[in-house]
This record gives sequence, structure tokens and C-alpha cells, in this order.
Amino acid sequence: MAVGAPRVTDPDDEDTRRGGGPRPARTAATAGVLALAALPLALLAAASGLGRYVRPSADEWCFLPLVRDHGVAGIVEQFYATDNGRLANGLLVGLYAKAPVAGHQWYAAVSAVVVLGLLWALTALLLRRAGLRAPRGTALLAAAMTSAVFLFATPNTYKTFYWPAASVSHTLAPVLAAGAALPLLAARGRRGRVAALATVLVAGAFLGTLSEEASVVALVVLGAAVVLAPWVLAARVRRTVRVWALTGAAGIAAGTLLLVTSPGSRNRRERYDAETVSLLAPDSLVTSLKLFVRILETVLTTWQYAGAVAAGVLLGLLARRRPDAGPAVLLPYRPLRLLSLGALAFLVSGYLCTVITYPVFGTRVLTTERTWNDYLLLYVLLLVAAGAFLGRALRRAGRPAAVRYAAAAVSAAVCAATVLGLAAPLHRLGGDMRVRAERWDQQDRFLRERAASGARTAPYTPNTVGRMLEPFGGGGKNQWPARCVADYYHLDRVTDGRRAP
Repeated sequence: MAVGAPRVTDPDDEDTRRGGGPRPARTAATAGVLALAALPLALLAAASGLGRYVRPSADEWCFLPLVRDHGVAGIVEQFYATDNGRLANGLLVGLYAKAPVAGHQWYAAVSAVVVLGLLWALTALLLRRAGLRAPRGTALLAAAMTSAVFLFATPNTYKTFYWPAASVSHTLAPVLAAGAALPLLAARGRRGRVAALATVLVAGAFLGTLSEEASVVALVVLGAAVVLAPWVLAARVRRTVRVWALTGAAGIAAGTLLLVTSPGSRNRRERYDAETVSLLAPDSLVTSLKLFVRILETVLTTWQYAGAVAAGVLLGLLARRRPDAGPAVLLPYRPLRLLSLGALAFLVSGYLCTVITYPVFGTRVLTTERTWNDYLLLYVLLLVAAGAFLGRALRRAGRPAAVRYAAAAVSAAVCAATVLGLAAPLHRLGGDMRVRAERWDQQDRFLRERAASGARTAPYTPNTVGRMLEPFGGGGKNQWPARCVADYYHLDRVTDGRRAP
């Protein structure tokens, strides 16, 4: 997307200047874009529909009885005073846990709408601020492909998309952080700028008590905006953006300070510090770097991310200057500089996220893929931007129309292949989820009947999906969270149902 491009002659801008209504080619482009956008939208809809097979597991066994007995305020207090200090995290967990099983079933659909809606609005506003317009549905296509790749190209889609406890911390958190930029992009006049500052301050404080990793990524991006403003922003918006970025950083700092000084955060540090080295120890820093390199190997060899680049190419090919476009917001067209700075921000934030998670997970950072999402959203957005710059370059270079049409056709094919490549593992996961849901429901009825009959103990058979923790996992060695399961069903104790009495 050629934000900040100098005004040049674009042969496809002739329709705009003539003002005689859409040409047949533009009508065909709109129809093609909408048809292509239907593919990732259908994937998102199908994935959301599979949410009906989600059932509580892992940490949620403990969340549910707490919210049932003490409400949302109870779990917020538990998080702050005992577990981890994450106030905002406790609030979001309480909201979906308030409607126990139904909250889990609807979470995927609600989060998909939030992710798609925020990314769609972000894309549309970026186009507007860049002085560009595109056929109807183009911004939706880019946002839908971005959402699909971000949510489903991960090695563990269940923990990324379907497990609410992980999603609110590592999937929704970076999207909400990106959404905080919407008021700034939409601002018109002083009131709009004040509203943007208020929004980013509150959003920053919320993010600081929601996810430490997403906060790190946001601080790196905001810091880069402050430091690099002279190299990428026009003088007339430089001060506004810098003040906005500093305000957001202040909000994150306030929220993070509230988190790290909480009793829950101190408890969490004591639990892990006794078993692991400090995150600032040289060995920890070196090991974190090695682990991050291995994570990058996995990410960079996941071919489905090509769908984000392809969506960007289509965006760049189809976007054109609006006749009423004002002065450029960014400095003259320097895509390599912008992408290089963005890539640096991604690498720095990704490494820092690995550093702060290593003391907790150790080498299991490699298999705790949900924590990657905090910085993978930035990676996907950079891929879309790279594709948009490439598509815009092809358009501006005055290449023959056949070259542009071929690039558009190849990009559309890559988008379609990406959706198909994501659909196959999603279908298999859906089958596993359906089997677990049937077993879970059957066992749920059994345990409720036992409790209603006055029994104080009952057998529980673990049912897992997506490498989720279950009571008596690890060959029966993992007792947690058996005590929470018993509490959920008003029992004194549950036993391993796979063992003979």
C-alpha cells in the first residue's frame, strides 16, 4: 500500500478523474474480490461453528466453580491477589465463564467477529489515511485473509482459537492493541485527537494487566514510532503521533506496574523463581535466543503465511489514489525502509517475549505455541504490507496490463490455496473436538447424577484435545486440576476412571 507515495500518473486513475461511474473492468474487479473474500470468510464461519464442540478443560475447571460461587468480581480478585495479577485477564475470563459451557461454545464465534472487525476497520482506515481507494470488498478480503492466517496457520489452532483462557491472553490481546490505533486513524480535528489519546491511555492500561507479552510488543512498536518518526512521518503529523505513542506507552507502563506489584504476580514469581534461573541471567538470554531462532524456523517454513502476502499484493494492485486525497501522511515512498524497520520491531519484540516466557516454560516455549501469537500478529501484518508494496510497485511501474492481471491471478490462486491448506487440518481438529464433546457430555451427565444421588466421590476419565491438560494426565501422574473438577460437580474427590476400583 503506497502510503506516502508522491503523486504520479496512474493509468487506472482515469476512471476516477472522469467521474463517469465504474467501468466494466472495475465492476468485474469488485465481483472477483467479493468472491475471493468469501473463501476466508467461509473458513472463519466454519471454524466458528465448530465452537459448539468446545468444552471446559485445563485451567477452566478451576475458573468455573470460582465464578459460579463468587461471580466475575471473585475471579478478578483471585487473579490479582493470588494467581498472576492480571486484572483485565480475570475480567475477560469471568465474562465467558459466567455462562459455563455456553460461554466456551460461543467464544470462538465472538472472538472471530472481534478479530475480523478490528482488522477490517484498521485496513479501511489505513487506506483512507493513505489517500487510496479500492474496489468494494478489498479491505474485507485483506482483513479476512489476515484473520484466517493469524488464527489457523499456528501449529496448535485449538489453543490459539478455541481455548478461551489462552485466547484472551495471547490471541485477542495483540488484536485489541492494534485496535487502539483506530481512533487516531479516524481522528478529525482536536476533539478526535483528544479522544484518540484517551482511548490509547485506557487501552494501554488494560493491556498492561491483560498480557505481559502483548504489552512488550506494543511497547516496542510505540517506542519505534517515537524514535523513528523523523524518518517515516510527515512533519505535520509527527508530533501528534509521538504524543499518542507516548501516551499509549504510559498507559501500558501504569498497567504493568499495577500487575507486577500485585500479590498475585509476587506469588507467581515465587512459584517459578525457585525452579528456574532469572530471565536476565546470561544463560537464560542465550537459551532464549536459540529457542526464538527455532520458533522462527517453524514460522518461516509455514507456507500458509504466503496467503497474507498474496492478499497484500491484491490490495496494492487494486488500490488507487482518491481524487480528494490530501497530503501524504508518510514521507516519500520508501517501502524497504518501512519494512526493514517493521521486521526489526518484530524480531526484537519476539525475542523479548521469548525471554520473559522462558523462566516460566523453559524449553517448552517451543511447544507453547499460544505465546507466539503476541508477536505473530505483527508478522502477519508485515507480510500484508510487503505484498501491498509489491502490488503497488507493479501498478506504479507502468507494466503492461497483462503483467498486472497475471500477478492478480497468481495472488488469488495463492489465497485460495491458503484457505484450502488451512481448512484440512481444521476439519480434522473439528472431528477430534466433536468426539471429545460427546464423551464430555456423557461424563458430565454421569457426574451430575452421582452428585445428585449423594455420592461424595466419582470416577473421572480424562478426555483431551489439542494437547490440553486434563486431570490424571501424564499416565495418571498429573492430578491437577482434579480438585477443581470435584468442586465443579460438588464432590469431595474424583478418581482416575481408567483404573480398576
